[in-house]
Amino acid sequence: MEDRSRRENIRLLGIPVNEEGTDMQAFLEASTLSKLTSLEFNPPQEFQRAHRVGLKRSDKSSKPRPIIACLLRHNQIRQILQAARSLGPFRVDQHDIQITADYSKETNERRKAFLALRPQHHQLEMKYGLFDPARMWVTKKEYPRTFTIPKN
Repeated sequence: MEDRSRRENIRLLGIPVNEEGTDMQAFLEASTLSKLTSLEFNPPQEFQRAHRVGLKRSDKSSKPRPIIACLLRHNQIRQILQAARSLGPFRVDQHDIQITADYSKETNERRKAFLALRPQHHQLEMKYGLFDPARMWVTKKEYPRTFTIPKN
């Protein structure tokens, strides 16, 4: 249920604190995501809300807190996530930036458990992948299977 309410969100990692000034929404709407992913949006991006998550950190050397942004149009979320997947982690002004979907803690843990199985699948020469939110597909000898619970 929690993942359903989060599916309109994207998570931006690595954007330095105070880069956004006083208005996070205006910062993101000022074509920040277009710059980051080199996408042009028509109509322009519209955010319902945007904010940083987690406690403020007093240590300046620690990683910046993630930004959660909720977009108005679902198709723009898909475009951004697809571009981010194809780009992978990228650098802007000497900062590593990542854009990911926003999942609940439980779903993230399930995804990590599936990712731990990747070396085994690779060693057995299986094709594999991860569907949203946490389902793994595996193909060996042209027989596809889907799993919702990680198993060896």
